[in-house]
Amino acid sequence: MMPAAGPPHSDVPEPAAIARVAGDRPRRCVWRNELGGLTFDVAETAGAERLFVKWSPRDVAPDLAAEADRLRWAINYTPVPHVLDLGSDDEGSWLVTAARPGVSAVDARWLADPETAVRALGSGLRELHDALPVRSCPFSWTAPERLAEVRRRAASGRIDPTTWSSDHQVLDVPAAVRLLSDIPAADREVVCHGDPCAPNTLIGEDGRWTAHVDLGTLGVADRWADLAVATWSLNWNYGPGWEPAFFDAYGCDPDATRMAYYRLLWDLGP
Repeated sequence: MMPAAGPPHSDVPEPAAIARVAGDRPRRCVWRNELGGLTFDVAETAGAERLFVKWSPRDVAPDLAAEADRLRWAINYTPVPHVLDLGSDDEGSWLVTAARPGVSAVDARWLADPETAVRALGSGLRELHDALPVRSCPFSWTAPERLAEVRRRAASGRIDPTTWSSDHQVLDVPAAVRLLSDIPAADREVVCHGDPCAPNTLIGEDGRWTAHVDLGTLGVADRWADLAVATWSLNWNYGPGWEPAFFDAYGCDPDATRMAYYRLLWDLGP
């Protein structure tokens, strides 16, 4: 399964909200997700800091207000973007954050040096899991909650198996839901990132992680909800064979059963 999101390959229409936020400052669209959401990089100018503006079409996920809430909480414990503005209009909603040091782990700089990038991803996720306090976290991302939503979507015919990974194409929706009903016992409860794919970690020039971004589904869950998807995304972005380096940097051994479970849960979403 290749990720549907990525840098746009052509010019994209600029929502009016981006023009209002950026004014006459240079900007470029750096990311487009599968639902039509856009992220713009607004350049630093004299007296104005560099910004990132996420925009989501009206009535389409992700919930940027939910992400803003999570960023405002998490920034007390770990490096994440500082929220500057949040708004909506008839066209969509937007979230403005200050830039953090570093570039995405899928920047050309790091695609050319996957060993360094993968180790930064592993150590960065471990530090996130260790830093965020489970007991005081107001957000949840547990398997039972996600499975309940999967069942609701399955009952209403809103799950499309053709979008699943080739790993899961042998299943139909009822079979997949049955497999997901057998939830593995939690290994270690942490505050999970919620979308730990490689693009959502920033890496500095020294090869160390500098921040995490895109925390719209951050919440308490078994750490394998993150680990399964983070390691899966290594294949999409760097090619096969990088899981050992990731787990070495994170500091644990692979767990095939939990990885299989949480990858299937991810495929059925959300």
